[in-house]
Amino acid sequence: MNARLDWISQAGGPLHGTLRVPGDKSISHRALMLAALAQGQSRVSGFLEGEDTRATACILQQLGVRIAAPNAGERVIEGVGLHGLRPSAQPLDCGNAGTGMRLLAGLLAGQGFDSTLIGDASLSQRPMRRVIEPLTTLGARIDSSDGRPPLRIHGGMDLHGHAITTAIASAQIKSAILLAGLYAGGVTRVDEPQPTRDYTERMLQAFGWPIEFGPGWASLPGRQSLRACDVRVPGDFSSAAFFIVAATLVPGSELLVQEVGLNPRRIGLIEVLRAMGADIRIEAPRQQDGEPIADLRVRHADLRGIEVPLAHVADMIDEFPILFVAAACAAGVTRVHGAAELRVKESDRIAVMANGLRALGIDAQETPDGALIRGGGLRGGVVDSRGDHRCAMSFAVAGLRADSAVRISDCANVATSFPGFEALARGVGFDLEQVSQAQPA
Repeated sequence: MNARLDWISQAGGPLHGTLRVPGDKSISHRALMLAALAQGQSRVSGFLEGEDTRATACILQQLGVRIAAPNAGERVIEGVGLHGLRPSAQPLDCGNAGTGMRLLAGLLAGQGFDSTLIGDASLSQRPMRRVIEPLTTLGARIDSSDGRPPLRIHGGMDLHGHAITTAIASAQIKSAILLAGLYAGGVTRVDEPQPTRDYTERMLQAFGWPIEFGPGWASLPGRQSLRACDVRVPGDFSSAAFFIVAATLVPGSELLVQEVGLNPRRIGLIEVLRAMGADIRIEAPRQQDGEPIADLRVRHADLRGIEVPLAHVADMIDEFPILFVAAACAAGVTRVHGAAELRVKESDRIAVMANGLRALGIDAQETPDGALIRGGGLRGGVVDSRGDHRCAMSFAVAGLRADSAVRISDCANVATSFPGFEALARGVGFDLEQVSQAQPA
C-alpha cells in the first residue's frame, strides 16, 4: 500500500506576519541551464529546492556538468561551454517539470548527440508539438509519441536561424526557440501573439549573449558564447500569490511578503486583484540582477467580480487557480476568457477548479477557454486537486473562508514548486492539517 497525502483546511483567525517565499521556479531552471553552457563557474543563490528544479540539475549532471550544493538554496555550477555537454546513456527524466522538458528540448536540439527526454505520468500527457514544430523550423529533428513525451532528440543537426511567429503566447516555447537559436547559424527571432515573461532574455543578457528584445519579441545571433555570472533568484511570484489572495480574503489580515520577483510580464494577478478591490501595496521596489523585486503588503479587502482583461491573461496564466478562489469569494460574477492554456497544464485546471468550487457550493461554469464564477458563501466539503500543486494550494486558501472543513485530496505534488508551503502557511495563521490515506500500490 502507498500513502496518499491529503490536507484539511478550515477557517481560523486573521493572517498576520512577514514571510519570504521560495525562489522563482522559472528563473531557477534557466539559471542552471545557462550556467551549464557558460565558460567558468557560476553561483546561484535563492535556488528553488523543488522536485522540478532538482530534476533539471540531475539532467545537467547526467550531461557532464559539475553542480555542487554547498547549502540549501545554493548551487555552484562549473560551466562546460556551449559545446561541452556529453551524451547520457540513460534517458533524461524531467519528472513533472514541463518547463524543464520544453527548455531542454531547445537546448538539446543543437547538440552533437542524441538524447531522450522522459517524464512522469502527468508530464507524459502534456502537449509538446507546440515546441517541436518551431524547433523543426530551425532544423531540429525530434520524435515524439503523437506530440507527447517521450521526446527523442536527434543530434548533429545543422540548425539555422529563422524568424518564427508562435501560435501560442508561451514563455516556455519562446525560451526553447531561443536556446536552440544559440546553436543556429544566423539570427533567430521570435514574435509572440501576446507578450510573455522575459526571464530568458534578461538572463541571456546577464550571461553576456548579444540579444535584443522587447514586449512580444526577441532576436539573437547564434554561435556566440556565454560567460559565467552569479545569479540571485528572487521569490517566486506564483508562490506569493497564494498568500496575497489569502490575506485579501480573510477579514482582519495583513501580510508582508518580502523580496518577491515582479517581472512586468508576471504580475497580471496584482492588476486584476486591484481591479476587484484588493489592497496590495508595493514597498521598497528595487532591481536585483536585472530583475525587479519588491516587498508586497497585503490587507483584507472586499472584492467584486469583474471580467478579467484579456491583456492580463498571459501575464498570470499560473495564477488562475488562486484567482478562481478569489472570484468565488467576490460579490458578483467574474468572467475569464482567453485562457485555454489552462487545460493543458499539470491538470485541466479549468475543470479541476470549477469542479472543486462547485463541490464547495459555488456556481462555477466552465467555458472552452475560461470560466464564469458567481461569488457566494463557500461551504465545507471534499475536493480533488488531481495531483496539481497549484490547485491543491488554491483549495487550501478556499478552506480559510469555508463554513466548515475542506478536505483536499492528492497534495503530494506541492513539493514540485513550493517545498515548505505547509509550514509557512501555518506560521502566518492557516489552519492546515496534513493527513494520509492508504491506497493500493
